[in-house]
Amino acid sequence: MSGHRHGEYKVHGGKLVVVDLDEESGRLANVSVSGDFFLEPDEALHDINAALNGMPADGSHADYAAAVDAALGSDVVLFGFSAHAVATAVRRALAKATGWRDHDWQLIGPQVLPIHLNVALDEVLTRRVGEGKRPPTMRIWDWDEPSVVIGSFQSVRNEVDADGAERHGVTVVRRITGGGAMFMEHGNAITYSLYLPQTLVDGLSFEASYAFLDTWTMAALEKVGVEAFYQPLNDIATPQGKIGGAAQKRLGNGAMLHHVTMSYDIDADKMTDVLRIGKEKISDKGITSAKKRVDPLRRQTGLDRESIIGTMMATFRDRYGASDSAITDEEFAAARDLVEAKFATGEWLHRVP
Repeated sequence: MSGHRHGEYKVHGGKLVVVDLDEESGRLANVSVSGDFFLEPDEALHDINAALNGMPADGSHADYAAAVDAALGSDVVLFGFSAHAVATAVRRALAKATGWRDHDWQLIGPQVLPIHLNVALDEVLTRRVGEGKRPPTMRIWDWDEPSVVIGSFQSVRNEVDADGAERHGVTVVRRITGGGAMFMEHGNAITYSLYLPQTLVDGLSFEASYAFLDTWTMAALEKVGVEAFYQPLNDIATPQGKIGGAAQKRLGNGAMLHHVTMSYDIDADKMTDVLRIGKEKISDKGITSAKKRVDPLRRQTGLDRESIIGTMMATFRDRYGASDSAITDEEFAAARDLVEAKFATGEWLHRVP
């Protein structure tokens, strides 16, 4: 790759950073940083450009940010942007980092599927994105069987009460992402998955990537009257209590999975009968009962689940220009094979004793 490159990055809650550069013999040349940010003193802009000129074009985000930081004296003030923002704009100019609108997003609406197939599709569709066989996609889950979906590193016996699960006819499955167990009855939760290239979160810490990927969700919740915010690392909360949580998995082929489950109308008594939610789990939440930890969306909005899902889909579609899509026959076949080979096996379910 050589020639002129142009990259832009809008800092969340801040200013626009623009980078124009040439690539010559594998190095950055003629770097010019601009934007609507504030910088004092003026001469510091020359220092930023000079720090980037001559750097390898295959440098990491951390390399570029460190070079900018090292070039700036203690008296320099950056307002509305940062060295990390400049590095992101550089990486975008080099097509190593991307923005939401750089992709042709697809949107898959709810379709009732067995819970094993839902978790298998998460792996299949993420791999398809990494292989270039599917554009970045958002999918809304649906299901009709009582289920518990445990995190990749959780122990079944420590998380699930076997007698309670049998009593309520609950199917237990393990997903590929970390995080905690999800109690899911028909219509009691809203779950979605994002299948995306890791270039979209280039330069973001793991913690920052969670909130970044769910910015649109917060906007959708605001439209239905919910004041939501992120409670690090991965909880989505409101002043009334937690409403959901997120989890991620990054694959070696450059794709990643980000998914969220939010409680709509959870049966707290049944949940605590099926899940083993101990005192240590809620020790840092300022509460004494797991039943008080989750405050469902139905109570906060007064809306039916379909209306909230409709608002979420419309928000995602409008923000990112997403087009409606569907799971292909090939993807369904691959997911069914994966259920049989992996997700429905005792070896996978009990891989953590």
